[in-house]
Amino acid sequence: MTNGLSRRGFLRGTAAAGAGVVLLGATEVLLSAPNAAAAPAGTGYGPLVADPAKRLALPKGFSYTIVTEAGKTRLESGEFTPSNHDGAGAFTGKGGGTVLVYNHELGAPLAETPFPVPHLDGFTYDPGGAGGCTIVETDKDGKRLREYVGIAGTMTNCAGGITPWDTWLTCEETEALAGSGGRTKDHGYVFEVDPFDQNANRDPQPIKALGRYAHEAAVVDPQSGDILLTEDAANPNGLLYRWEAPKSFKQHKGGLRQLGPTDGVLGAMRCTDKAGAVVDDLSRATEIGTTYGLTWTTVPDRDARTTSTRKQFTDGQVTRGRKIEGAWWGDNGAYVVSSYARAESPVQHDGQVWFYDPKRQTLTLKLRFGVNPNPAQDGAFDGPDNITVSPWGGLILAEDGEGVQHLVGVTEGGESFPLARNELGNGSEFTGPVYSNDKKVLFGSLQTPGIMFAITGFWKNQR
Repeated sequence: MTNGLSRRGFLRGTAAAGAGVVLLGATEVLLSAPNAAAAPAGTGYGPLVADPAKRLALPKGFSYTIVTEAGKTRLESGEFTPSNHDGAGAFTGKGGGTVLVYNHELGAPLAETPFPVPHLDGFTYDPGGAGGCTIVETDKDGKRLREYVGIAGTMTNCAGGITPWDTWLTCEETEALAGSGGRTKDHGYVFEVDPFDQNANRDPQPIKALGRYAHEAAVVDPQSGDILLTEDAANPNGLLYRWEAPKSFKQHKGGLRQLGPTDGVLGAMRCTDKAGAVVDDLSRATEIGTTYGLTWTTVPDRDARTTSTRKQFTDGQVTRGRKIEGAWWGDNGAYVVSSYARAESPVQHDGQVWFYDPKRQTLTLKLRFGVNPNPAQDGAFDGPDNITVSPWGGLILAEDGEGVQHLVGVTEGGESFPLARNELGNGSEFTGPVYSNDKKVLFGSLQTPGIMFAITGFWKNQR
């Protein structure tokens, strides 16, 4: 495992270097490229302790409570908590508590889904959709107070993102059209959910200006109002998109609902290296610190009813990436995950984390996991998916890889360490890591069967 510069120091160095520069050498490494989970002494919180209840292994001195569990806890309307927990956003609640909006990645037909998001009158987009979001209110210690429906009748709600005006953007990871699986409306859109105003969630409508494709995450630039959007797709690999807000766009609640289907400009990322050559796929980058210059190629037909958005481009127009998934705003830019690359990509890896600088229009490789040689053995990380920037420094990654699954911490110096381990024995991925506003509670979920945990302990700076 390679040590390196602090994140802030590295960002100053890349800013001075400018767009299109590839930085090489150990002195310019920010985040390492390990397979091993072991970290230098003092990094992280120590080894994980087996859980007698066989749910969640945590470091010594840490504990968890269950906030929601599919088929066991209940919504205030009486139905069971839906299954398949995924991306989540946290907002400051009353009395120092937390309000969470979290997705349920349910893509099967409604009739085949044991615990769907309940179809409440006025909050359902498509009577044939099983997915959606629920809203959970907790006290200051992360204990559940109530849970209720935010939006229902959507499909395969995967990641998403918070907005500067305190709402949640939930993203459908699908391209399904009306008529399939009992669905009556088209899917593959982004919807907005208000965690504080239920009336604002009535009559849910897709934000068609943000395109229709297999959405993963959405990140809002608080300065410009532009939105960065990820796509988890294959054949061909997916794209990273930017919706450039029109000058008339105002960043406030209700603003996205006022957009027309073609308002703003939706563009797909095109990377160039230091020589000005177009990079065909993000997997080409193997050196930490590799920095590409960015331009954005306009999507011809963003509603994509006949041709998927990623298939509307020829070679040289865009840069692709396998499983472009989690994204989160921090350090005046966005961290973006490519979960892994295999035979469908030019170079194989088990995870990349990139940093998008909107001012300089650059994309820099910050973290890369080499291919995990033995996923079944605990002690190696692979397949990062959801991501959050930790208020204690560094990043938190949710593993969706092969074999053992972890919540993974990454320090600003580049060391990775295990923060939690799935002990259910079902191989379920972790999803939706996010801290409470006071930094005391880390919320995170196991997607299957769908359990949200509130994790507390002796947090410390990882800078």
